[in-house]
Amino acid sequence: MLFRKPAVVAGGVLLALSGGALLPAAAAAGELPGGRAESGPRPGAGTSTGKGLDGVWRTDGYGSLVSVEGDVLRRYQTTSVSCVEGETARRTARGPGWAAYTMADGRRLTVRTGGGANSGTGTGARLSTDGSPGHQDMARVRGGLPAACTGDAPDDPVATFDVFWRTFHENYPFFAAKDVDWQAVRDRHRPTVDDGTTDDELFAVFREMLAPLHDAHVSVTDGADRFFAETRPGTTAPSAELDAKVKRHIEEHDLDGGGLTEYANGRVSYADLPGDRGYLRVSGFIGYSDGEHPDGRYAAERAALDRALDSVLTADRTARLRGLVVDLRVNGGGADGLGLRLASRLTDRTHFAYAKAARNDPDDPGHFTRAQPQYVVPAPGVPRYAGPVAVLTGGSTVSAGESFTQALLDRPGRTVRIGAPTQGVFSDVLDRALPNGWRLGVPNEEFRTRDGRTFDGPGIPPDLSEPVFTDEEFEHGRDSAFDRALDVLPGGGD
Repeated sequence: MLFRKPAVVAGGVLLALSGGALLPAAAAAGELPGGRAESGPRPGAGTSTGKGLDGVWRTDGYGSLVSVEGDVLRRYQTTSVSCVEGETARRTARGPGWAAYTMADGRRLTVRTGGGANSGTGTGARLSTDGSPGHQDMARVRGGLPAACTGDAPDDPVATFDVFWRTFHENYPFFAAKDVDWQAVRDRHRPTVDDGTTDDELFAVFREMLAPLHDAHVSVTDGADRFFAETRPGTTAPSAELDAKVKRHIEEHDLDGGGLTEYANGRVSYADLPGDRGYLRVSGFIGYSDGEHPDGRYAAERAALDRALDSVLTADRTARLRGLVVDLRVNGGGADGLGLRLASRLTDRTHFAYAKAARNDPDDPGHFTRAQPQYVVPAPGVPRYAGPVAVLTGGSTVSAGESFTQALLDRPGRTVRIGAPTQGVFSDVLDRALPNGWRLGVPNEEFRTRDGRTFDGPGIPPDLSEPVFTDEEFEHGRDSAFDRALDVLPGGGD
């Protein structure tokens, strides 16, 4: 995905969580493949104003400028008070009116001329990222980069505070839903910051400002030992430790000591159940492949998922299955496109998934880009299962795990959600640099239902509520949500 999930710190090394996968600090900093930063002339002066791709573009929403010059694409993170050079990518493919650029971490961006409000004028383009459904409309900026993008900027605590506050003020859409007056937050904390403010003091200020949002997609880190992100109260963030504990619990108590067959680096696993039913566990929508692919990192992930689903959803199995449990209760998210790819194996008819829209007015949190509807299209040429499905969710169902759940709301086959509400974070995450080198994670999108509703904050509710991996469930060897799924699905002796 173009915008990384919140950064985390492991072993003292900054790792950027891009769609759920950990990346080394060099990749997060925007270096090109080969471990070196791209050199060459600064973009802006002398950029083409013709109808090609070269030039400077402003995205509709996302607070970004995109500079394309020859083989190099650079992104600039902008607010009304700042412009910071961000990620860099090198051109790896091109054709008439389009070019693909690959970043240091293997993510692939595609720029196409035309589209948006400026379609047909030579001043419009679209930017898309493998794995992130939809695109960003862009308009050409005449005259090259603004001066703020090419000069030095102050990096003192006051300047850092101002960019921090302004970045959220201009991009975050959920202040009203979170009952947070962001202007009042600034008025309370801005007087406490001056040139003598220490890093510890400044980080404590930022932490206090962000904590009331209770948004798992919001984060701040110094790239070393300071990191803050917080889940919704009463929920637990997915982790490797929780995933392993839950897997043992499922194998012992739900599968009567039987094992799960694992695929895609263990992120996808399956077991047949009595009564011609199946159990499919998905712990994330990224991290499926450690290999490379000529078309980029997402293509490798997609191919690994396809291999897993080809092994699970065989022609014989899909023909005899009477019900399928899809367990997302510990799912750390990843690439929304992979969620749509799984959903395409669970339907025989095209149906609405969700519509994406990004906040695009710096002064109006309620103003968004035109919503881009996304659909689940039956996967061609492979066996598909279109029968009854029970989807298990909980507070540790996060991000792409939630967008996948949302993509099944209009599924034509019988679908029931069991467990507890999901975490309530759907947006891709803007990965932003502060003047002092710290980084922010800022969500800026809504994922809407057909009638315009969103689930940001409270999460997607279940149809049938059951406890999910509580201390009591672990202590007494129970899995109430799984048991309820077996009661609901056909095949249990009916």
